[in-house]
Amino acid sequence: MKFSKLSQLLLVSTIGLLAATLLTSCERTTVDYVFVANSAGSGSGSAGQIETYDADSETGALRSGQPTVPSGGTEPVSMVATADYANLYVVNQASNNVVHFAISGSGVLTQKDVVTTSGTPVYVAVNTAETYLYVVSGPNPSLLTEYPLASGAIGSATAQVTLTLPAYATDTIVPTGVTVLANNNAVYATAYDQSAYNPGGTTTSTANPGWIFGYAVGSGGALAPASGSPFKAGVKPTALAADPTSRFLYATDFASNELIGYTIQSGSVLDFLINGPFKTGNEPNAITIDPRGFYIYVSNGLDSTVSAYVISLATGTPSAAVNVTGSQTNSTDSQPVALIVDPALGRFVYTANFLGNSVSGFQLNPTTGALKATQATPYPTGSKPSALAAVPHGNHSIQTTSP
Repeated sequence: MKFSKLSQLLLVSTIGLLAATLLTSCERTTVDYVFVANSAGSGSGSAGQIETYDADSETGALRSGQPTVPSGGTEPVSMVATADYANLYVVNQASNNVVHFAISGSGVLTQKDVVTTSGTPVYVAVNTAETYLYVVSGPNPSLLTEYPLASGAIGSATAQVTLTLPAYATDTIVPTGVTVLANNNAVYATAYDQSAYNPGGTTTSTANPGWIFGYAVGSGGALAPASGSPFKAGVKPTALAADPTSRFLYATDFASNELIGYTIQSGSVLDFLINGPFKTGNEPNAITIDPRGFYIYVSNGLDSTVSAYVISLATGTPSAAVNVTGSQTNSTDSQPVALIVDPALGRFVYTANFLGNSVSGFQLNPTTGALKATQATPYPTGSKPSALAAVPHGNHSIQTTSP
């Protein structure tokens, strides 16, 4: 049987189109939904929004997903999802509120309830039991507030503590971050003393500038200060994260370009890692730990890079051995301010780039922790992206580490 030239061309075109369709189908398998909080415009009063992106399971490349939704306020600065990936909480700093969204299996966000904070909210965290939400706000006063959760809904505050230094009670304390241990036993907040550290302004205090406030979580959510709290934390701690085994805590020091490590002792007490602190890039401002607890990643706002570290599981010591050197760097777009590791496979790292109006993506080598830029990175976003969260799509296994 013979084909005319036209028939042959049509056959080749059909086969090529079919192959391309199959290839595209394979390439477009979504492993995570990545949520990006940013401004709907460039003005200071512009409403906030949350954009949804689909992360490709093979390459980590992002593409636009479900429609963008309002953040429920202005100037969103922090987001967190619950451990069951069914709920998302967004802090809108200029609106003084925290907004709760339900997350559908297809990544659709539906706004539920809203709570107005008693001060200017800065950061939000949720415990793995999905029973409490923690928000730091301030300054004047600086507060750590605990809200109960019931099927994701935010209730009235069950506990609230003021972040003050006992020996310097009148100092202005500026909160910067909060995290909860994976075992739900303690919550920690970072802050710095503006009366002791105020670049370009006056200082009126001789107190140590940087601090971590630690609280044990008791029955009914009661917050009890850890013995010795607050704990010294460099000059200007900006973010903190705990490893999945609840044995180690790490804070970034924006002013000293360092990563500070602690061991978590009985009673939620913190002790410095004996061989720290550890060098970062310039102006580190965000930190994340991969779901297995093997690697730490720090975003450096001034350098527009990501530093990578291997965690010694025995001692908690972070080694910078995986950081690239020379002309090759883990470069992002301009001024990364938030970063996450994808929760489904633990194979991709993303940064929100505030001045770049984009998200940068990296493939994570699960054996070494080294990073490699994802396909077509960076990915355009709305104005001034400031926070990230992600949830798995489908029945993907979740990476975990046991103590």
